[in-house]
Amino acid sequence: MNRVKKILVVGGGIGGLAAGAAFAQRGIETDVVEIQPDSGVLGIGINQPANSLRALKNIGVLEQVCDVGFQYDEWKYNDEEGNLIARCPSSMGGDGIPANNALARKDLHGILIGAAKQAGATIHYGKTITDLLDHGESVDATFSDGQHKNYDLIVAFDGISSAMRKRLFGDAYEPIYTGFAVWRVLAPRPDDVKCINLFQSTGAKAGIIPLSKDWMYLLNVTPEPDVRYEPNRFVNMLHERLAGFGGIIGEIRDHHLKADSTVVYSPLRECMLPAPWFKGRVVICGDAAHACSPHLTQGAAMALEDAVVLAEEITADHGRAVNDALNAFMRRRYPRAKFVQDASHQILADEMAVTSDNIAAARIKMAIDLPRQMAAADAFLNQPA
Repeated sequence: MNRVKKILVVGGGIGGLAAGAAFAQRGIETDVVEIQPDSGVLGIGINQPANSLRALKNIGVLEQVCDVGFQYDEWKYNDEEGNLIARCPSSMGGDGIPANNALARKDLHGILIGAAKQAGATIHYGKTITDLLDHGESVDATFSDGQHKNYDLIVAFDGISSAMRKRLFGDAYEPIYTGFAVWRVLAPRPDDVKCINLFQSTGAKAGIIPLSKDWMYLLNVTPEPDVRYEPNRFVNMLHERLAGFGGIIGEIRDHHLKADSTVVYSPLRECMLPAPWFKGRVVICGDAAHACSPHLTQGAAMALEDAVVLAEEITADHGRAVNDALNAFMRRRYPRAKFVQDASHQILADEMAVTSDNIAAARIKMAIDLPRQMAAADAFLNQPA
């Protein structure tokens, strides 16, 4: 039995940090390398549904994320003026796990850095792999600083543009642009905003998600060309794209979207690496393997589950053969990741297909279908990862 004793995690985002914590907590010597020069994170807020919170509980940080976040147990779908179309109570959670907990992305990132370091993982910034050599029983890594080191396993959480995915599988599974993007900006939270509220317009959707006692964030999904916009245009461009919304979205647009507001713009790209996600002693995880649109708020959840499940399988039975562990990992992870990607993409497609000609019928369909669709997704994802 060739027990895994040393692991390299490539990528210091949510999945990579969770993996660093999960491996180190199980007694594995763990290095995490992050190509960015520091631990700064780009983003506004992030929802963590119950399945994600279970993964966070597994690495011991559930209480921390709940202390700084905002818990809620339903989603509301509205028209562009704020009139209710459908209310979707969440059936996720239980046994002390909230249905959802949303928080600032930087807070989640900081908590995971602390968990990884406390467990004994070593995090290196401004560093990545430049070459690797898989010997079958171990793999040699060459780093951008010229260092060389041998590992029993390399785990890549290096994001949707993953260099490690390309290294292992070539260009065949590069991300595909959906034709849509999401804009996000922070705003003060009124007392009556206590859950996700989404607002459907023609060919666009807006939403608000509470993050804390004081703050929430606005999101806006719009069709966009596959071009790079200049960040100094983001505020004006978002203001223009929110023109069709009234109610609370209009209020944020008119009173809280300022010239100095930090707007984050993210083109929505998808990637699904066919099983298996590994070759030899290297495995691809998180967005590098299965990036999805954010319509079920499951992107980070899938990465967190990847981290915990991989750690469980590698250390099962006091350490099993690596190939057996990776195959067991795939049996548990591929169906869930594929479900999330397919369901999220369908929601995106349905929302963006709403036009001025079909919007009345679309609202009726939403009122009938959304509670059933969300309940089915909850039931599937509330099962153990």
